[in-house]
Amino acid sequence: MTPRTLYRRIVDAHVVRRLDGPATAAPRDPAGARDPAAARDPAPAAGGPVDAAQPGGACADGAAMPGDQVLLYVDRQVLNEYTSPQAFAALHAAARPVWRPAASVAVVDHVNPTTPERTARTMVLVDADRARQVTTLGANCARHGIELYDMLDARQGIEHVVASEQGLVLPGMVIAAGDSHTTTHGAMGALGFGIGTSEIEHLLATQTLIYRVMRTMRVDVSGRLGPGVTAKDLVLALIRRIGADGAGGHVIEFTGEAISALGVEGRLTLCNMSVEAAARGAIVAPDDTLFDYLCGRPKVPTGARWEAAVRAWRGLRSDDGATFDATVSLDAAALAPMVTWGTSPDQGFAIDARVPDPAAQPDPARRRGMARALEYMGLVPGQSLDGLPISHAFIGSCTNGRIDDLRDAARVLRGRRVAPGVRALVVPGSSTVRAQAEAEGLAQVFIDAGFEWRQAGCSMCVAMNDDHLVAGDRCASSTNRNFEGRQGAGARTHLMSPAMVAAAAVRGAITDVRRLLPD
Repeated sequence: MTPRTLYRRIVDAHVVRRLDGPATAAPRDPAGARDPAAARDPAPAAGGPVDAAQPGGACADGAAMPGDQVLLYVDRQVLNEYTSPQAFAALHAAARPVWRPAASVAVVDHVNPTTPERTARTMVLVDADRARQVTTLGANCARHGIELYDMLDARQGIEHVVASEQGLVLPGMVIAAGDSHTTTHGAMGALGFGIGTSEIEHLLATQTLIYRVMRTMRVDVSGRLGPGVTAKDLVLALIRRIGADGAGGHVIEFTGEAISALGVEGRLTLCNMSVEAAARGAIVAPDDTLFDYLCGRPKVPTGARWEAAVRAWRGLRSDDGATFDATVSLDAAALAPMVTWGTSPDQGFAIDARVPDPAAQPDPARRRGMARALEYMGLVPGQSLDGLPISHAFIGSCTNGRIDDLRDAARVLRGRRVAPGVRALVVPGSSTVRAQAEAEGLAQVFIDAGFEWRQAGCSMCVAMNDDHLVAGDRCASSTNRNFEGRQGAGARTHLMSPAMVAAAAVRGAITDVRRLLPD
């Protein structure tokens, strides 16, 4: 058999049939599972539908090639309140049921308030359209028997945080959701990607998707990250290197010493932001670090099923000799804390660099884009961002709202205060993260420093709720996108790590976090 990448092994194990070329795949049973028990319980036993290490999967040497279309079985779908209503409406108009309700889970995360107190009173949505999205999701889930983490659920949070911390995504799975940052789940040794509303409908009805096979890109990161340098800095450096379209049509596999040394939550950050380089997925091979993270989580198999699953998952990696379509190499030790200067995640640099001059860019389209970005951001060529005043500091999002992110920021904030004139918010990625941070004393560190300690949600990452900026505000943000108007019309966003945000908050200006780290 031709050596395959981990991505191709997962895809091959989930192909129901080819849609162009010869039909090489054997159909699955109606529930998409080899093991009848797995049809009732989407948490798989070893040898179930997510065990891509099993030989003789759906496709072998006759597998579909990059660019070919296949009918792909999907193990898990996560639904939210803003991309699912039209899909359910179309499903109901066609009088179709949800094929496998237990394979889906729903969360409220984009429009919900993140006020410091969570009660039935504070979680009331004044905006009628947002309220209708939430009630519609609740009604749809109740109608079809889909588990829902609503605004008052103790497990509520951002979908890409909740899914991993609850153990809903396991190695070898394919997961899809109506949000582009579904790539996050590649850190679990799975394949995750975002889909549109019509695809959500198709997935609800059939538990399959029409899928185009991607090319593969290996990102090999040697060495170790230095003090004050995080996974966020690494992925921002990668996006700057290859560009906002540099991974288009590819699924990335992250490899190397630096990746092995990262915790799972750092890997989640890497895979989350890979979509900002146009990747259609990103994967880290499962290892003991991941197994330790997963063990004991609510939706993870237990006992003999857990032991059998881990044995199978240990084989989930790219074959020796597998060929990637593209390779990028980075030296982790050479990286510094990153910050964006423009209106695209690839418009960034190390904190000690200076704003580039569009006149030096030979490509006319890029030159115009750089000039527009500088005008919007209120910056000039040659300017240093070190010392640039900010009005807001935001820590949160599906990129950097996990417990390790809060720990990193708290180390900078302990014993310090937010600078006068800066509004600083921290919004945990889930209610579970919030509770853990409170138990560890991190919440009090934020409160003592002058941060607002809020409930879980997408919050200021995207101006779809009450947390947003106004024109002219400048925000140091741990989020994933710095597009024009992303955090509010006319607002200016600088992407950076949570620790860098904390440093900017106490200095009142963007600064190198390494100056504030304890010895």
